Amino acid sequence: MTAPRVLALDQGTSSTKAVLVQADGAILARASRPLASSYPRDGWAEQDADALWHSVQGALADIVAQAGPDSIAGLAIANQRETLVAWDAQTHRPLAPAILWQCRRTAPACAALIAAGHDARVRALTGLGINPLFPASKLGWLLASLPAARELLAQGRLRAGTVDSWLLWKLTGGASFATDHSNASRTQLFDTGRLAWSEELGALFGAPVAALPEARPSDSRFGALAAGTALPAGTPVLAMMGDSHAALYGHGVRGPGVVKATYGTGSSLMTLTPGRVASAHGLSGTIGWSTRAGGVAYALEGNITVSAQAAAWAAGLLGLPDAAALSALAQTVDGSEGVTFVPALAGLGAPHWNDAARGTIAGLTLAHRPAHVARATLEAIALQITDVFAAMEQDMGQPLDSLRADGGASGNDALMQLQADLLGRPVQRGALAEVGALGVAALAFAALGEPWTAPAPAARTFAPAMPPPQAAALHRTWRAALAQVLHTP
Repeated sequence: MTAPRVLALDQGTSSTKAVLVQADGAILARASRPLASSYPRDGWAEQDADALWHSVQGALADIVAQAGPDSIAGLAIANQRETLVAWDAQTHRPLAPAILWQCRRTAPACAALIAAGHDARVRALTGLGINPLFPASKLGWLLASLPAARELLAQGRLRAGTVDSWLLWKLTGGASFATDHSNASRTQLFDTGRLAWSEELGALFGAPVAALPEARPSDSRFGALAAGTALPAGTPVLAMMGDSHAALYGHGVRGPGVVKATYGTGSSLMTLTPGRVASAHGLSGTIGWSTRAGGVAYALEGNITVSAQAAAWAAGLLGLPDAAALSALAQTVDGSEGVTFVPALAGLGAPHWNDAARGTIAGLTLAHRPAHVARATLEAIALQITDVFAAMEQDMGQPLDSLRADGGASGNDALMQLQADLLGRPVQRGALAEVGALGVAALAFAALGEPWTAPAPAARTFAPAMPPPQAAALHRTWRAALAQVLHTP
């Protein structure tokens, strides 16, 4: 009898990836489709919601073309978080471009809510400080800005949610409108204690919860595929999780004490906590995942707005073809020699949360060359992670021993070595790049009653090697440059 297989999607900001996997961890097929983002105004970030859907259709078709549709027991979805999609339930068409998690168009509205004294109450209900990162203010902006959205709301036809709910809707032909608790916890409209949408928060943000999907445990049977994809109609959707949560699950973390960092367009550091945690150091309390049998796993998270994307941006600035070329150039020098890059290209996220911050390259002299800027870019990625790691240690009240790394940029050995040097802790990188997809696949197999028997992937460990005085000097110049950025009016 053929072993059951799960097709796992990892729908990210820059691409949609798919893997076909067995319960023993064997990857039978891989596919990837690229995605573009647009930045139509200062602080705005968008994607074409239809292009998101087409990338998923294409990735599914690529997998089926490689391995066939037989014995695919179901679909599992890990997705970029905090991106808002709104659509018409009757036509199934998006009302506007998807508002990306990076978008800062609602910064003035969020600042006004904070000034009015609402932040403490929002944190108490959601674990999240008021910020344009989260979909609550985005949905409020959409309703205030688009008459068509208000008309559809009045008619009961408005649907709004994170990317997982949009994909589920399209996959099931509109038969299922749902999300999981991990994604719901990132909207700033979900009471993570009651596991329910909050009418109070909806009213505060002008974001009606009547337009939101049903929130379910992460291992729910979310629906069955309709005709129109390369998979057979009726194929079940077995699990859904936010991509960062799926990565934590994919690392094998099932209890407090281990931190993972995802190096993607942005970065997320996450660790499980014994219960709901309110951060006092610029981080977020969130839901890691939930299961029907085991209940809710709570977590602490820090989100960096521009992480590995800084390398691609700096490569373009220096006339280099890509981030790999930037990394190669960075390794031609021993250090940045006083150059510091603060990549506040879309404001600063955790632990600073300053939407007005703008990127700077500081410390330049006539002696510096492009290689020093390239090196400073890699250092900036690692230093931002270090800042969040330190805040996490403060919130947890104890030292954290190591970091587990994933995401595309974690494949860069030079960056991982820098990370270990600047953390002063070992950094472990798994052998498989698809840790998020494997995480949600493992949850799907558990939902099927199939034990996940994949061995823990061999990890490469990067141990700190930089002399402590050199690391301390980098931290000093970083803090000085950061202070200048944070205090610039």
